[in-house]
Amino acid sequence: MKLKAILLNCTLKKSPEISNTQALIDKVIEWFDALDVESEVVRVVDYNVPEGVTSDEGEGDEWPQILAKIKAANIIVIGTPIWFGHRSSVASRVIERLDGTYNERNELGQYPLYGKVAGVVVTGNEDGAHSCGESLLFNLMHMGCTIPPNVDTYWVGDAGPGPSYIEAGQDHEYTKRTTRWTAHNLVHMARILKATPIPAEGNTREGDEEHTLHAG
Repeated sequence: MKLKAILLNCTLKKSPEISNTQALIDKVIEWFDALDVESEVVRVVDYNVPEGVTSDEGEGDEWPQILAKIKAANIIVIGTPIWFGHRSSVASRVIERLDGTYNERNELGQYPLYGKVAGVVVTGNEDGAHSCGESLLFNLMHMGCTIPPNVDTYWVGDAGPGPSYIEAGQDHEYTKRTTRWTAHNLVHMARILKATPIPAEGNTREGDEEHTLHAG
């Protein structure tokens, strides 16, 4: 049961600049490799992804290329640095563009992200990891993804400017543990959903009026 994972690096740094978020993403990929999962990383800023809330904003929009990779994957991981205590503007752009999937359906009539599992990777100084994780995981769940337990891994440094994850965080025991949990729980749930998809029962838009419950 071969699984595919797409990992979206929402750093503000274009390739080939060094990305601390990528360094932690790579740790997740090491576990995916050990679990026989095929991984692909997309550094979103390397593509032309204009603002918008559709799946295709027209000429020059490269989001459809990324979206095709997302739809082909079983596992979606969004990696983001912390900026001013929140997820990066690039991560927000990804969520805004995924809004377009509300207008699409899979072969069962569900949102196209049904059957996929999602997790997050966060790096930065000071606080904000929980804020990034909670907003991204809620957004992805609302679009149809399944969120297993303990699928967020993060590293944060001391307050103010200081050493980065690459410089100081790669041996952090908590981060190493949550990275392992993230990978294993994503893979475990992805295998379950691939073998037993969520049935299209009461979770499609078709026939809304037929599914109204009447009291009394």
